[in-house]
Amino acid sequence: MSQQQRMPWIVGVSGASGTPFAASVLRGLLAAGESVDLVVSRASRLTLLDETGLAYRDAHWREDLAAWLARGADGKPDTFDVDVSGVRHWAAGDLAAGPSSGSYPAKGMLIVPASTACVAGVALGLSKDLLQRAASVTLKERRKLVVAVRETPLSGATLKQLVALDDAGAVVLPASPGFYAGATHIQDLVDFVAGRVLDAAGVPHRLYRRWEGKLGGGSGG
Repeated sequence: MSQQQRMPWIVGVSGASGTPFAASVLRGLLAAGESVDLVVSRASRLTLLDETGLAYRDAHWREDLAAWLARGADGKPDTFDVDVSGVRHWAAGDLAAGPSSGSYPAKGMLIVPASTACVAGVALGLSKDLLQRAASVTLKERRKLVVAVRETPLSGATLKQLVALDDAGAVVLPASPGFYAGATHIQDLVDFVAGRVLDAAGVPHRLYRRWEGKLGGGSGG
């Protein structure tokens, strides 16, 4: 009997502030039993280093990823216990990588967080690195693409590019946390955004308390 074909979610991490959002999405995917193909852009590695003090290196990606995903949004190490065996790493400059081709099997792609430079590159089809190329492939193959843009304010040019992505079939999902779920910690706000990304992808999770039609339901009262 042939082995079942691996069907990963491609996760692209761009250089926008908000690396905790990416970590929460990755933990949610792995907790749901999903396979992940991970592309961490060069710019995002600088952001990750700035926001967490952690490096992400191609040659040591597995241990670097494990340390990153174990860290809470408040910066505390060893907050989460995460098995990263379901992740496959692709170097951002590898344009011959699997996700660069439409024949490579994938469920879709999540860009978390998405910088305005990344938004522009995907909207214009520039494919300057593997992240942008994989996103272009996802669109042309009519697969799910979720773009969690993290920037404020937004320029007119970026707004037009986001409309272009929406027209192309992408889900434009601003990294805007909601407060009705009873957030009491920074991790709750991060997990709310990550949960909405997973909702858009159709991946089950328990990252936030859902609205049930009762006012004050998130206050604990």
